[in-house]
Amino acid sequence: MPAPAAGNIGRREARDRAVQLTYEREQRGLGADDLIAEQVLAPDAYTSTLLAGVERHMDQIDGLITRFSTGWPLQRMPALDRAVLRVAVYELGHEPEIPAAVILNEAVEFANTYSTDDSGKFVNGLLSAVSQELRPS
Repeated sequence: MPAPAAGNIGRREARDRAVQLTYEREQRGLGADDLIAEQVLAPDAYTSTLLAGVERHMDQIDGLITRFSTGWPLQRMPALDRAVLRVAVYELGHEPEIPAAVILNEAVEFANTYSTDDSGKFVNGLLSAVSQELRPS
């Protein structure tokens, strides 16, 4: 039986939970469906969309992150930076109704909150470059 839904939460909270679950998914080597199924409270619909989208487009997302992280291999990045970047790159590429500025701002906030002292600047620079490619003005 599926877990009860967490209810309708805002997009920021959905992104926050998606970052946490993306991190957990990588650490535990689970698929998105398996991870969602074992949650006590089922993720909000948008959180699930983000988690499934990151999983479905992982090769494309990681390719973009690798290309724009000059001199910094993906596997050497802090795992939380990878999770933040993966969710944000997915949104930049696949959720066009969400302004790029919102995606970048929240990703930087998450990196500053959850990761290293330098993560916010790193995430901002990398996502700015990815954004220019995926959403040219």
